[in-house]
Parts: sequence; structure tokens; C-alpha cells
Amino acid sequence: MAYNSAFDLESMVVNTKEATVYAAHEASLFLDGGLIPSVNIPAGSNTLQVPLLGSVAATKISAEGVTDDVAVTAVSDTLVPIPAAIYAAHTVLRDAGGIDPQELGRVLGNSVANKFDVDCAAQLESTSITNAIDTAGTVSLNFLFDAVKLIRDGGEMGQLFAVVDPAMGTNLMKNIGTAAYAGSDNFQGTAMMNGFLGKVAGVNMFMSSYMTANNGTIFSADAFRIGMHKGIEIEIGRRPEAVGNSLVASLHAGVKLVDASRACRLYDVA
Repeated sequence: MAYNSAFDLESMVVNTKEATVYAAHEASLFLDGGLIPSVNIPAGSNTLQVPLLGSVAATKISAEGVTDDVAVTAVSDTLVPIPAAIYAAHTVLRDAGGIDPQELGRVLGNSVANKFDVDCAAQLESTSITNAIDTAGTVSLNFLFDAVKLIRDGGEMGQLFAVVDPAMGTNLMKNIGTAAYAGSDNFQGTAMMNGFLGKVAGVNMFMSSYMTANNGTIFSADAFRIGMHKGIEIEIGRRPEAVGNSLVASLHAGVKLVDASRACRLYDVA
């Protein structure tokens, strides 16, 4: 199969882009914003400023006829910058043919998604996370329950998620019973379906091969943020010196820990 004319270039763009975008979102555990919320970066900026707001004490009025106004309490506001980086993968489809451009798009989409997931996993293992539990190389559901307690003690009562490395996830599944907890139709996308372990103590649990061995993190949706400048895209352009077309898949985004108190790491300190 050869693509060596302007007509061929135009005809393959749509199908190749579709394959690239689909493959990237299927391969990524984080791109769809289901675990870590994604916020669009404002036009004209390359950095998302996420406000971390402090708490406010409420006033209780217990009797009628009280004329005093409710006291004004200043809310602390700390901005957490999330700069966007470009993740890109490039290959050349030569006129010699024989390779389906949609397959190349799929490979490039997977490559960009994997690179982004590596950075997401690195943020999940941030040493800045307030809560941490030393597993001492063993796996027990008690660690999960203890992590939930630490997060709940801090006042976070929202939905919790856990992302663990495959070894820790497999051992947790053995502790739980795989038949009752394997798979779920509540999550879309291959990565989320294949990585889903189950829901324990209110925690939706997932596996990721990008987590360090014997590491896992439990967190709420407000612990991290993805700053999205531009989603998965692919550009195709003629490259005469290569006697073919360049295919470049890219993602312009960033991810960062925002609230260190809304997460807890499980890891072997040694």
C-alpha cells in the first residue's frame, strides 16, 4: 500500500487520526480524567493555576433577634502551577508502502499515552504526599484500611481511588478473592477495564505497570490535577527527503500533586 500523492495524503489523515486518538485513550489509565480530573488550560497560557483553598469556620446563629452580621473569614489561597509539556512521537511512512497508516497511528498514540502515564505515576509516588505507610515488603488489606483512615481523618470524605503496581495488586486480589472483584462494567476504556481490581472500603482500585514495584497510592479526586492544553493529536505532512510522509502524534498537557493531604502512599521504606 503506497501513499505518495496529495490525494492519498488527504484520504488517510482522518482514519489515521481516529486510530491514534482511540488507541491513546484506550491505553492510558489517566487521559480520560476518570481518576485524575482534567482541567483545560486557558487560551494564551501554557500553565494551569490551580487554587488550593483553605477551610472556613462556619457561624451558628441559635436565636432570633441577633443583629450582628456573620463574621467575615478570609480564605487562604495558594496557587499550584501545572505547566504543560509536549509529549510526542514521530515516524515516517515511506512511499514503498506495505504498512497501514492506521496501524502506525495506533502505535504512536500508545507511545504518547504511555509516556504521559509514566509522569502521572511519578506524581502518585511523590515524596511530598503527607500520609505514608511502610508496608515492609508485605501486602495486607489492613494497609489499605489504614490509608483510608488517614485520608478520612483529614476531612476528605469524597470518592477514593488506588493505583498500585501489578505485584501489589495481584497480592491484594489474592487476599480478597479474584472471582468477586475482577472486572467491572462501570469503567470505560481498555486500560481502566484491564487495570480494575475492585472496590474495597469505598476505594476503586487499579493496577499500573508504571508504578514502582511494591508501591501504591490511595487518593481522592482533589489530590491531583491534569492541566490539558491540547489533547491527543496527529499531524501528517509530506517529507520529500524521506520519500514519504511524517506522522507525528502529540499531547500537550501536565500533571501535578495539588493537595498532599488527600493522598496516602503504600510502599516499602527499605
